[in-house]
Amino acid sequence: MHEIELTYSCDQSTRRPPRRRKRRILVLSLVLWLVLVSIGLGSLAGYEASPGVQAAPPVQWPTGSIIRPTAQQATLVVLAHPHCPCTRATIGELAAIMAHSQGRLNAYVLFIKPTGVASDWAVTDLWQSAARIPGVKVLEDSDGSEARRFNSATSGQALLYDPQGHLLFSGGITAARGHSGDNAGRDAIVSLVNANPADRNQTPVFGCPLFDSRSECLVSKDESSKH
Repeated sequence: MHEIELTYSCDQSTRRPPRRRKRRILVLSLVLWLVLVSIGLGSLAGYEASPGVQAAPPVQWPTGSIIRPTAQQATLVVLAHPHCPCTRATIGELAAIMAHSQGRLNAYVLFIKPTGVASDWAVTDLWQSAARIPGVKVLEDSDGSEARRFNSATSGQALLYDPQGHLLFSGGITAARGHSGDNAGRDAIVSLVNANPADRNQTPVFGCPLFDSRSECLVSKDESSKH
């Protein structure tokens, strides 16, 4: 009887260490997974909150531009990359700005089109979304000449000029990359257009580079072959 109990006890002692090791491996795996998830979320949040290069626009409407400010309305110019996913939110915010401007704003979206790409390269869903906004005119910016004229380097850059061509506002109209909702840029433009004071006349712009060869906006070879 005693011999049997001793054998049973020995069997139990040999089984416990593997179970403990499994628990430790499971706990360590869970901790590692949580660390990796935290790092990934932190990187994503950092990217979304990272602004692009701020424009240094002329304080007076530049000569040679393909568009002209009107004498009765303020003019809003948005420089955009047609393949920038961040700019989708900018187009949505532009629609909100136009809805709150009560016909007092003349707006243009200029989509950059590099030399050597297909003729319809710039006509993406972003172009079509912008073109559907009442009061907004969509134009092709060949080789980025207008973006350069307005000293803009980031997709989503918005510039507001008064009827006399004086710069009133420069910046982005989203709070982060690809994020719609209340933001200082939108509020400033709506206030200025409606002859109210604005809290600021400059905000960060969140979007992909317009001219950088390493831009996230660049389409893949497969996508380019469709054009």
